[in-house]
Amino acid sequence: MHLGDLARIALTDEEITRLQGELNVIADAINKVQEVAGDDVPPTANPVPLETYMRPDVAETPLTQAEAISGAPVSESGMFVAPRILGEE
Repeated sequence: MHLGDLARIALTDEEITRLQGELNVIADAINKVQEVAGDDVPPTANPVPLETYMRPDVAETPLTQAEAISGAPVSESGMFVAPRILGEE
């Protein structure tokens, strides 16, 4: 298989036969899309338009340390207390 040679992939005869079938299905799908997509259809990577919703960048006063840990289930000396997740070191 020429594609396998180009990619430097060693393929068995069984793999080549299977991949030929899969590549034919992919090529057929591409041909169907090309039939539908005329010159009036712009190329896109996503069929649904993606929009970025951004809020205005307004500087605000940050939380104080006490405000930041006020909702923590456990805190100690102004820091969050969390269970150890790594082995003992």
